[in-house]
Amino acid sequence: MSAARLARRVWQQGRYETGAMLRNGEQLILMLVLPLLGLVGLTMTPFLDGLGASRIDVAAPGILALCTMSVGFTGQGIATGFDRRYGVLRFLSTTPLGRGGLIAGKVVAVLVVLAVQVVVVGGVALALGWRPAPSGVLLGIPLLALGAAAFTALGLLIAGTARPEATLAVTNLVWILLGVFGGIVLPATRLPAALEPVVGFLPSGALGEALRAASLEGTLNLPAAAVLAIWAAVAGTAATRWFRWS
Repeated sequence: MSAARLARRVWQQGRYETGAMLRNGEQLILMLVLPLLGLVGLTMTPFLDGLGASRIDVAAPGILALCTMSVGFTGQGIATGFDRRYGVLRFLSTTPLGRGGLIAGKVVAVLVVLAVQVVVVGGVALALGWRPAPSGVLLGIPLLALGAAAFTALGLLIAGTARPEATLAVTNLVWILLGVFGGIVLPATRLPAALEPVVGFLPSGALGEALRAASLEGTLNLPAAAVLAIWAAVAGTAATRWFRWS
């Protein structure tokens, strides 16, 4: 198959996956409604006071990180788990698209939906007074992509090894736990003292800290980016190794 034809098939699959995610009301709530509620809630409550910046400037990068986890981990994890249950993955893997093309299509869908989230959530944050560092905007793009890679790999790992019902329960539970205690929305200094040394080694904490450093200071938090890259590499390798198509 020519590269152009394969790219066209991947794009078509990605477009289908994107449409399926955006038409799913439950996933829309998880990917857009809840992050927007969190953004507004954090700007109206004192949870983020005393951090040397306005509430919205601290909240916005954390909420964008939460969006990344929502679409890559929970969204793709649940969708892939049920596609696997109903034999969709097994069928598509035998078509000219192939297994690699199918995974590439899912990656395309994650990136497109993430772009929609960034436009919508970022637009609301700007309206609420968010003023990120100009250099931080450029740094934020590759960081979001790296976060999407890490969380998508983790979502596919769970979806490809657990039953769909277990995938649904685990991804939603982990989303809640990491969202509240994982350092992704609230900085580590706002979490219980026992969690502070731990959250920086989680993909959620690493992405949250990296985006906050980029947005607030315009700098790259190298340790956080390195942790995120390690999670992406390890989870991607594990998903490749243990993913079961049926």
